[in-house]
Amino acid sequence: MFEIHPARVTTAKNDILSGLTVALALVPEAIAFAFVAGVEPLVGLYAAFMVGLITACIGGRPGMISGATGALAVVMVALVADHGVEYLFATVVLMGILQITAGALRLGKFIRMVPYPVMLGFVNGLAIVIFLAQLSQFGEPGEPGWLNGTFMQGSIVDVAWMSGDQLYMLVGLVALTMAIIHFLPKFTTAIPSSLAAIVVVSLLVIGFNLDTRVVGDVASIAGGLPTFHIPTVPMNFETLKIIFPYAVILAAIGLIESLLTLRLVDEITETRGRGNKECVGQGIANTVTGLFGGMGGCAMIGQSMINVNSGGRGRLSGISAALFLLAFILFASPLIEQIPLAALIGVMFIVVIGTFEWSSFRILGKVPRSDALILILVSTVTVATDLALAVIAGVIVSALVFAWEHAKHINVATRDDHKDSTVYAVSGPLFFGSVTSFLEQFDPARSLDDVVVDFAESRVCDHSGLEAIDTLAERYLNAGKTLHLVHLNAECRSLLRKAGNLVEVNVIEDPRYFIAEDSLD
Repeated sequence: MFEIHPARVTTAKNDILSGLTVALALVPEAIAFAFVAGVEPLVGLYAAFMVGLITACIGGRPGMISGATGALAVVMVALVADHGVEYLFATVVLMGILQITAGALRLGKFIRMVPYPVMLGFVNGLAIVIFLAQLSQFGEPGEPGWLNGTFMQGSIVDVAWMSGDQLYMLVGLVALTMAIIHFLPKFTTAIPSSLAAIVVVSLLVIGFNLDTRVVGDVASIAGGLPTFHIPTVPMNFETLKIIFPYAVILAAIGLIESLLTLRLVDEITETRGRGNKECVGQGIANTVTGLFGGMGGCAMIGQSMINVNSGGRGRLSGISAALFLLAFILFASPLIEQIPLAALIGVMFIVVIGTFEWSSFRILGKVPRSDALILILVSTVTVATDLALAVIAGVIVSALVFAWEHAKHINVATRDDHKDSTVYAVSGPLFFGSVTSFLEQFDPARSLDDVVVDFAESRVCDHSGLEAIDTLAERYLNAGKTLHLVHLNAECRSLLRKAGNLVEVNVIEDPRYFIAEDSLD
């Protein structure tokens, strides 16, 4: 006898319905990013289908949606313009291989180094980017940014906005979509509110023949199955020189955006994804996509939020989204092309509201000033340039702030003990940022002939710390005094062994470490 579990049936239903909602939202996004990259719409749609399907099957984060993204498209545009779409396909294949390598080397764990203020800045910046992308639909056809799904830098102030009845119609339909999404869950959760909103607004536009833009005004989505296609580029070193820099940048951007989105979905669902498995899954997906005429992709924060908020938590949600998208391309393009853009804009506006961390305004005055500045910096750079640069800048600034703050934590307490020795008790980390303060707190002239430096409360972190010890030893040697280092931790002793002749001063009886080391254990 087969036993039907209601919870599993409900989960499968939620995954399938949320997948349908995501698929509807993927259509204009994939087309828009294809235009940004300078390729045909089907190249973006194929990427959304293949990357979404493969990562949903073998990726490390169930419920996360992947596909063609704007962060990758803005890098691809120069490659396509200079060398053509075949070089793009070859680059996507190499990009996938690099991502597989990153996963095999377990580099996904380094996403833990992204501080929380950088994470907040990333989320807020992407919410703003998604919002600005939707504003392009409020411009007159043919204006900068329209049909691109995004505003290029500076065009937002020059665009001619639509006006009159057409504007009022668009705003009204967007507002209706948002109202349905917001209020429907208060009455029923049988179907995702986003899907219900799209269906209702579409029926309203079709039934009353309202004059508003639809998906078909952007581009046709009709097509066939993607076919295997080895990129027709010369297989030589010159080609590698062209595609390798782009592949590295695309692989880095894709992994950063995917792993940060993975962390965000982890927090929302209170579950844990597998970063290294996601790297491998993204890599396989991009390698296959490049061989089937797709533009490659990575995790999509907007669509992932739609999926999670619509109840899609399992792998079936991503799989169904990809399969629904393929069905749209093969069979339902005339129907899908009648969906009003206003409905999809409304869905994305709800995503923006849900994605933006509004609490960040409240905490700006309560967190350290450096954290507040990092949050604002990452958000600004994300909007002005791209995600990868923003995250890298945020991590670097956070590291510098950390180093500066901890450089001030080194302290040396001095006392004379009963053995006629001057004891310096060091507390705090000794590293490149604190060596100057460390050395300033020693005075060979005022010390007794026997000097003990106690590192029980300290830690020597890097080669700069070793050089500081070497400098200190040389000062006491020149002053004719004996120096003992005690309670050095295991890491420091390991650094001393590795340093070898780099630590040059032979202070006293320990030629192996070139500095006397006593044990008080």
